[in-house]
Formats: sequence, structure tokens, C-alpha cells
Amino acid sequence: MELHDLWFVLIAVLWTGYFFLEGFDFGIGVLTKLLARNRTEKRVLINTIGPVWDGNEVWLLSAGASTFAAFPEWYATLFSGFYLPLLLILVCLIVRGVAFEYRAKRPEEQWQRNWEHAIFWTSLVPAFLWGVAFGNITRGVKIDRNMEYVGSFWDLLNPYAVLGGLVTLTLFTFHGAVFAALKTLGDIRERARKLALVLGLVTAVLALIFLLWTQADNGNGKSLVALVVAVVALVAAIGANQAGREGWAFALSGLTIIAAVAMLFLTLFPNVMPSSLNDEWSLTVTNASSSPYTLKIMTWCAVIATPVVMLYQGWTYWVFRKRIGTQHLAEAAH
Repeated sequence: MELHDLWFVLIAVLWTGYFFLEGFDFGIGVLTKLLARNRTEKRVLINTIGPVWDGNEVWLLSAGASTFAAFPEWYATLFSGFYLPLLLILVCLIVRGVAFEYRAKRPEEQWQRNWEHAIFWTSLVPAFLWGVAFGNITRGVKIDRNMEYVGSFWDLLNPYAVLGGLVTLTLFTFHGAVFAALKTLGDIRERARKLALVLGLVTAVLALIFLLWTQADNGNGKSLVALVVAVVALVAAIGANQAGREGWAFALSGLTIIAAVAMLFLTLFPNVMPSSLNDEWSLTVTNASSSPYTLKIMTWCAVIATPVVMLYQGWTYWVFRKRIGTQHLAEAAH
């Protein structure tokens, strides 16, 4: 395997890890309005991701940095052409992080309510926009012979990409509901399971349409396998949730995200950003990559650093593995 092919795979893995982990973070943020009935329950939901949300965002930084170093032409075209949606995502992530930290710093109800509104919207908007962005990357955008995006912001809001945004939004919220059921106790756990059923069914309909559309346009044999895995895993996740097997439900909802993202990258390869104007103007793993020497250095850095990061993050999840409920907040108050 050529180094540029290897780094395409590694970047796909980084994005998959980000959507798996940050997906339930976004879902929990959305559920602070859909599931929580009062401020105490909102605190419980936020506390389920409190120790891990910032670590989950490291996967985004790693994916962005790897794209910049391994495929500079891809990075340049992507971040210039998708400037407005990516800037909006960045602003949301910044405000969301501040909201998590500042919400409980003052006791005033208005102060806390405003930050809770911020958590909801800054979770919902990126969850939707990531689907729009990757829908456009997969389908192709207006790239000219100079590898520059020549379309407008409104070109990005085409039906296929908007459907992709709805899929990621509902899928991440379903993933978050399953995670909430896994990490909580009492009434909120039961309501999370019931809401997960509704979200799972909505996700299944939207995802099936989107994945079949993707397969029809750009699919191949490998992407078809990933499509089947994604659909089966989602159905199994819904079934496990109904059976009260929250651990299995969470693992299977995560597998759904993994298979869906894998399908998008499988339909994309060997392109990294197709041109809808002319196939010859598409960015590929060959014409968008860095030099072999740069990729070689990056590979050695990744071999050394990646296991350390994964071990540390795994340890974090193990330490904070127990369920929490409203009673724990009451006990802490005393």
C-alpha cells in the first residue's frame, strides 16, 4: 500500500472515531431539551459526558491536522470552499465548551438557562452541518482545474447534502439517547430508552434513503457491504435497546456510525474531493498528497503517538464508567 493510500485510511479512521465519540456528545446536548424535564436532569445528562467530551474533540483536531499535513491540497480546497459552515461549526464548538464550563459558575436561573440553550444549539447545529459537509464531499462539488472551489455557499445546501445532515443529526441523537440509557439510573434511564426507540426508527428511514442514494450514485462492492452492515447494526441497536441491553445497544449504534462513515470513504476513494464540473479536476490521493518523505515522517509519529492517546482515553472511560442519577446530585449537595 502506498503511503498516500495509507494516510487516506488513517484519516478515515480518525473521522470515524470522532463521529463515534463526539456523536453521543452532540446527542446528549440535543437531549438536554428533548429528554430532560428539569435542571437537575439536565445536570445529570451533562455530567454523563463531563469527563470525556473535551477528549473526544481531540479526534477532530487529529483529523484536521493529519489532513493538513498529508493532503494539503485537499485541506486548502475543503477549508476555503466550505469556509462558512466550517467556521460556524468551529464557533459552535468553542461556545459549547465555554457553556459546559460556565453554566454552573453562577446560581442565577437566567444565567444557567442561557448556557443550557447554548449547549442545545451548539450541539444540534454541528451535528447537522457535519452531515451536510460530508454529503458534499462524497457527492462532489464545483472544483475547477486549479483545484479551487468555485461554487457558492448555497450550492452546498443541495437535497442530498441536507438529507445527509438530517441523518447525522438523528443518528447522533439516537446514539446519545442510547448512551444516556447506559449511563443513568432511574426514571431518566427509562425515558431515554423510550425516546431512543422513536429516534432509532426515524434514523432508520432517513439513513436507508441516504445510503441507498449514495450507493446508487457512487457505490461499489465494498461500499455495499458497509451499507448492509450499517443497516443491520442500526436495526440490531434498536432491538437491543428495546430489550434493555444498553451496552449492546450503544456498541451497535456505534457500529452503525462506523459502517456509515466507512461507506462514505469507500465511495470516495481514490478521490478525496470529487469535482462535479469535470472528473479530471477531482482531487485524488495522488494529486492532493504531500511528498513521500513528509508522509514517512508522519507515519512514524503516528505509530508512536496513537497508542498512547488511545490508552489514555480508554483509561478515562474506564475510570468514569459508573452510572449516575439525580440522587447523586442530591447527595453531593449535602
